Amino acid sequence: MVPYVSDVLFNEPQGRGVALVQFGASLIFLCLFVYVWSAGDAADARWILFLVVGSALSGIAESLPEDWRRTAGVLRAAGILVLLTLVATAVQRL
Repeated sequence: MVPYVSDVLFNEPQGRGVALVQFGASLIFLCLFVYVWSAGDAADARWILFLVVGSALSGIAESLPEDWRRTAGVLRAAGILVLLTLVATAVQRL
């Protein structure tokens, strides 16, 4: 399974379409956080910032040129790490 994961993780970037979806998701999460922050409950919604950063890192990775596979892989891995940190934090609080 390890070779398959490295093939997927360090695959060439998918292009603008996927990057726009990731950036759009990041923007939606950011707008959601700003809405909650403006209502005065920002301390309860800090978890949304993990979603903003994770999707933004994935969007950056997909918008790179095709020959930047290693950099795209590192950014994808960083995005996954950020989202796994969110999951680990949620499990820890149970």
